[in-house]
Amino acid sequence: MTLKAVIHEDETGGFWAEVPSLPGCVTQGESLAEIKMNIREAVEAGLEAAEPDPTLEESGHIFEVAI
Repeated sequence: MTLKAVIHEDETGGFWAEVPSLPGCVTQGESLAEIKMNIREAVEAGLEAAEPDPTLEESGHIFEVAI
């Protein structure tokens, strides 16, 4: 799976990044190397924490797809 992250320079120094396709997936870091490592960790944590929508269980079947 490949996702795009947008890296921004912070006005007070360092960087912050967001992944538009994963709402709420943001992180920060002091260097580009650190922000790239942090965004990978944030994406992994966000994907692991994703929970199925309980309303789907009432009307259909849920299965996981590993990519």
